[in-house]
Amino acid sequence: MPADLLHLVRHGEVDNPTGILYGRLPGYSLSDRGHRMAALAAGALAGREVTSLVASPLQRTRESAAPWASAFELPITIDERIIEPWNVFEGARMREAVRKPRNWKHLLRPRVPSWGEPYTEVRDRMLAAMGEAWDEADGGEVVLVSHQMPIWTTTLSIAGRPLHHDPRKRRTSLSSITTFRRDDAAASGWAEVDYQEPAAGLLAEAIDTGAV
Repeated sequence: MPADLLHLVRHGEVDNPTGILYGRLPGYSLSDRGHRMAALAAGALAGREVTSLVASPLQRTRESAAPWASAFELPITIDERIIEPWNVFEGARMREAVRKPRNWKHLLRPRVPSWGEPYTEVRDRMLAAMGEAWDEADGGEVVLVSHQMPIWTTTLSIAGRPLHHDPRKRRTSLSSITTFRRDDAAASGWAEVDYQEPAAGLLAEAIDTGAV
């Protein structure tokens, strides 16, 4: 029996005191506030029938999935397809990197984008992972813990909007939950049904500078 709903959950705040674009770099864990955010996200669906839990392989998403695993007594399945995109600026501070002439060639085609994994490739792998998680679920609701750009790119695609966008204007806050259901009448086969920010009370003081 397929799932009833599918939730794309973003990880909580990352401990990133130097403010670099951490991308897929190892060793970036949640901050204390990030752990609280992750717990609030899991609590937002308390009492619901969550039957499957999937996470990106990166440390921050696995840690963000832990409260869900505890609350719903589920194992965490790792799926490489919902990982952060690769990015040429990984390990750098963006404000400094864009001032260096040697990096300007990476900024020429923002619609691709030329600085990292193409939006179309991110969309395709995310939708494939979502479809498989939906079909393999034993009913109930499925949670996929992923990252800002993949979640927003998927949301844009499902809404039929262009994939290129200003990264500063993504509606994908830390520990946010974007919810979808299957819709055969939609071109993408999906429809968004809800968006919530369980950690809204912690966002004002949070640092969110490491996303691609």
